[in-house]
Amino acid sequence: MKQLRWFLWIAVSVLLLGGPMQLFAGKTAEQPGNVFVNSIGMKLAYIPAGEFYMGSPPDEKGRQDDEFQHRVKLSLPFRIGVTEVTQAQWNAVMGSARSYLKGDNLPVDKMSWKDAVTFCEKLSEKEGKTYRLPTEAECEYACRAGASGRFAGTGKLDDMGWYEANSEGQTHPVATKKPNAWGLYDMHGNVSEWCSDYYSPDYPEVTVTDPAGPAEGKYRVVRGGSWGYFLRSTRCAARSSVLPSYRLKYTGFRIVMEMPK
Repeated sequence: MKQLRWFLWIAVSVLLLGGPMQLFAGKTAEQPGNVFVNSIGMKLAYIPAGEFYMGSPPDEKGRQDDEFQHRVKLSLPFRIGVTEVTQAQWNAVMGSARSYLKGDNLPVDKMSWKDAVTFCEKLSEKEGKTYRLPTEAECEYACRAGASGRFAGTGKLDDMGWYEANSEGQTHPVATKKPNAWGLYDMHGNVSEWCSDYYSPDYPEVTVTDPAGPAEGKYRVVRGGSWGYFLRSTRCAARSSVLPSYRLKYTGFRIVMEMPK
């Protein structure tokens, strides 16, 4: 009788769950774009480990000389802000923002690299988690969300981003355009975003794992283009270099939350 009950249990689990071991497997694997909400209401999407081609092919329209295409492996998953850091989120951690244009749901702007790093440090202390700026490789990987063209998603920039031709000379509330395939908004335009890396014009010519840029330098990398940039500067592969002390009305940031190893 016990053997019969065991057989029936296995049969039911195979039919309903795909196998008896599923009952012991715990939670299913997290999917790209799954959202975690932190203590101040910031949404952070799960980004899986993976590989992609960073940079652009020689025939890409708008391509610059510092975009040599090369293979990159990211060995660890991470979470990244679904949107750029907003003024309301900045205020919750840092107090009043100095942004050029004011509005709780507008992205912060006029942020130096150190301002962005300080925000990450204070949020890390507040939550007991590690927040930081994304590396340049993480930023492009998250922006592409599996796409290989000039822009993620539909391939039509007007559907996904605010840039010089459609912004009317200003930032716009976050998440008012379409997201990419991993649920991330404003990866193209609105405000350009600081990365953690020092800028180098020379990408490696071999496959690299978890690149973090040069050990030292004068400029930091800025990604994504902005409301004041031309279309070519908002491409997935487009890069800019800015002195880390500069506070430009075009520049804000997005954050990464590291996941336990």
